[in-house]
Amino acid sequence: MLRIGLIREGKTPADSRVALTPEQCRHIVTHFPAITIQVQRSPTRCYSNEEYARAGFPVTEDMTTCDVLIGIKEVPVSMLIPGKTYIFFSHTKKKQEHNQPLLRAILDKNITLIDYECLSHDDGTRIIGFGFFAGIVGAHNGMMCYGNRTGAYKMGRVYQYRDYRELIHSYFGLKLPPIKIAVTGSGRVAHGILEVMNMLEIHETEPEEYLAGEFTYPVYVHLKGPDLYMNMFTGKYNRNEFHERPDRYVCKFLPFAEQTDILMNGVYWENGLPRLFEKEHVQHPAFRIKTIADVTDDTNGSVPINLGDQTIEDPVYGVNRANFEKTLPYLPASVDLMAVGNLPNELPRDASRYFGEQLIKYVLEDLLKGGSPVLQRATMVQAGKLNEGYTYLQDYADGKTEEV
Repeated sequence: MLRIGLIREGKTPADSRVALTPEQCRHIVTHFPAITIQVQRSPTRCYSNEEYARAGFPVTEDMTTCDVLIGIKEVPVSMLIPGKTYIFFSHTKKKQEHNQPLLRAILDKNITLIDYECLSHDDGTRIIGFGFFAGIVGAHNGMMCYGNRTGAYKMGRVYQYRDYRELIHSYFGLKLPPIKIAVTGSGRVAHGILEVMNMLEIHETEPEEYLAGEFTYPVYVHLKGPDLYMNMFTGKYNRNEFHERPDRYVCKFLPFAEQTDILMNGVYWENGLPRLFEKEHVQHPAFRIKTIADVTDDTNGSVPINLGDQTIEDPVYGVNRANFEKTLPYLPASVDLMAVGNLPNELPRDASRYFGEQLIKYVLEDLLKGGSPVLQRATMVQAGKLNEGYTYLQDYADGKTEEV
């Protein structure tokens, strides 16, 4: 018998997403009789306590009888139960400084941690995540931001709509000016961005056409790895080499910065990878970009003028082109930047259903049978010990390194 507990989200600001909806929980116990599910009480969950109770699941405070505890965002140290198996986004893989105490506590409490971010296929492609809905919300917010800046059109906030379907209906009849949009990345985030581009009937162009001149209608270009990066010695791009030896690569994005009004950034970034541009490029008169939706949202990452997170309620700030200080949005001397770490929370029920489907499809059976290579690769900590592939985090867990 596998006893699963859906834990309450404890991080501030509150996140209303869930790993499994009531309907998905009912599907699980119907098709997998060896699994039981109970739900921790929550005042903020997008599916209410009553909805889970009506579906037949006990709603309780005590999670100590559960074997596997499943959440979404980082679990506060005070809420960790010693000796349990947890599945959530820990945001410790990149040695994020603010989460060092969390990893330390997981080790000290003999916890097993399976991180969603580390669930991957054999080729390293991520299996599960909210990236698609992050791309949808991020693209909408980027378009909204440019409309607010220019006054050329008006778009509402995503969370004002009941669901994704109603959001799509809001696009009907919206007339856009002849703007140029660069979309970067090839994963789930980029696919979400492209979904909005197509819903808004923005025309796709090839990179060569995009760079050649202006259009009388709105266009976007989709830039993937070979369009963005090249080996400085060979002039070519190889995905595996790029991630193994990023020091050999340079970024080719700068000509697009001179032809782009809105940058929709969906590229994965970690320390050592080339940035799309450098800060000093923003000061050049040829740098045309007025609005950046940094959907992947890495502070000082692929977008070096990302100065940190905003909130869902207040998603946009300006960055002064002269001194790179944060300003109010929509000022003539600033570039507007949209950077929010929990974008899918604007469409929590849709995003939760999407996430739960992936969890059932790719993770549940492996959990039930006690493990798999996929789960093993994603297990950062096993009973209080850093697992193979994650021992590089030991100094970080001990508080001896800085954020990378």
